[in-house]
Amino acid sequence: MVEDWKSYEPLIIPDIPNLHRIEVYEEHDGYRAFRRILDNPEEWSRTNVTNEVKAANIRGRGGAGFNAGLKWSFMPQPDERPRYLACNGDESEPGTFKDRNIFEFNPHLFIEGALIAAYAMSVDVIYVYIRGEYIDWVRIFEKAVEEAYEKGYLGEDILGTGIDIEMYTTYGAGAYICGEETGMLESLEGKRGYPRIKPPFPAQKGLWGNPTTINNIETLANVPLVINNGADWYQSIGAEDHNGPVLYGISGHVNKPGVYEYPAGMPVEDLIYDVAGGIRGNKELKALIPGGTSTPVLRADQLEGVSMDSNSLRDAGSMMGTAGMVVLDEDTDMVDLLWRITHFFHHESCGQCTPCREGTGWLEKVLLKIKNGEGEIKDLDLLLDMTTQMEGRTICALADAAAWPVRHTINRFRDEFEERCKKSVHAVA
Repeated sequence: MVEDWKSYEPLIIPDIPNLHRIEVYEEHDGYRAFRRILDNPEEWSRTNVTNEVKAANIRGRGGAGFNAGLKWSFMPQPDERPRYLACNGDESEPGTFKDRNIFEFNPHLFIEGALIAAYAMSVDVIYVYIRGEYIDWVRIFEKAVEEAYEKGYLGEDILGTGIDIEMYTTYGAGAYICGEETGMLESLEGKRGYPRIKPPFPAQKGLWGNPTTINNIETLANVPLVINNGADWYQSIGAEDHNGPVLYGISGHVNKPGVYEYPAGMPVEDLIYDVAGGIRGNKELKALIPGGTSTPVLRADQLEGVSMDSNSLRDAGSMMGTAGMVVLDEDTDMVDLLWRITHFFHHESCGQCTPCREGTGWLEKVLLKIKNGEGEIKDLDLLLDMTTQMEGRTICALADAAAWPVRHTINRFRDEFEERCKKSVHAVA
């Protein structure tokens, strides 16, 4: 359980040298879960595999936190159409950098999880979409895919079972919007990354109009753990209703930034002070962005007793997101920080929807005005009104992701914003 985190032994990225090589992975029970399923198709029917993963409650690690097995169950029954699994490794959310550790240190765990998912959903082809800036990690991963083909885990007639599953790797060109699941599908089809209107949902009409399921890289890396050890074992790790291990990406003003694997539900203060070595320069903690920059910032006085799981963070007024924790010290200028975040979302808006295309631009312009000492108090209420006009009015959630930081940062640090605006008034006077 979370209380015993100091004795926790990593499961997704264990401390095993050269685990990225298939022979080392196999020596440590690699592909055992996949072989177990293929060797016992009556016990491990496609439905039973899906139900076991559903019972384990692997919550999606890409930000939404949706039950992975439940998502698999939405795939329609097989027919004459091809079926796809699209694996989302386009982690372009600022503060998020955990999937690349899987690509580098344990890519075969993810490949095995993707194969189990493909088996469960009768999928023919797996596409792995990786962030374009991760080209070094793309090469590492492609080598692992080659090894899996050579060993017979991928391709035609896998391990003599008559099952055919292909895996292809592709990468984007630095567009944040392609991390949105349907934007990624458009990119995979060779189109501009414009998110699609839903419904229809990808499970009914995804890649090239065919049934498609989209899962995050870390989500699928959890699947072999469930098959090897069972759903009850998996649920014994982490917090209630948020189970299993999590890769916490901790950055910002800490002494030891990095990716750390611990159970879901870790106390926020333990992660900051014990795991990440505390605040740099022995300064005071001012705020935390818990799950990537689209998740609402929390003040230091809101963090007492808060743990890194969906329920606890929701009650505190934020979200788990990707568990990309950005730690902010006492010297952080919240006006400058919010402008930088808003500049990012304005730059990354695909421009398809007017509230997002225009709204992100105006958010940035007004915040730049305040940042430059030219703002007025009424600008703060204007910004809050704009977030209301943007949220829930677009095809995808990028407008929401841009609106939430503005709304919550102003509301939770309004004194700093008002002070900056008052200084501009005094300067004019």
